[in-house]
Amino acid sequence: MSGGDWLEQLAWGADGLLPAIAQDADSGEVLMVAWMNRDALAATAARGEAVYWSRSRGRLWHKGEESGNTQAVREIRVDCDHDVILLKVTQLGGIACHTGRRTCFYRRLHGGAWEEVDPVLRDPGEIYRE
Repeated sequence: MSGGDWLEQLAWGADGLLPAIAQDADSGEVLMVAWMNRDALAATAARGEAVYWSRSRGRLWHKGEESGNTQAVREIRVDCDHDVILLKVTQLGGIACHTGRRTCFYRRLHGGAWEEVDPVLRDPGEIYRE
């Protein structure tokens, strides 16, 4: 994958998107999964902060634009099939999830049911505008 336009070397989906995993660069904890298009990935690489494509809003979304909980990108990787992006980040503000938790993966399967195992660090109503 050396040389040429690095964005064109990725296996973009039919919708022009790739899944992007945000992982804490120090602990390895998976914080969230979102989507990126070419513009989002290019913006992320250029600014050093995570920018995603919001499928629900139909626009670029700078992580933390409302909450202030931005992601400083320390490294960008791609998987062996060139169809998943891994961002190794420093999660500023300590909250990655819109529910006010550190990670979006706060539920685990236990006894045939999903149980919440991570606490809300900040009430989402205090973080986001309605």
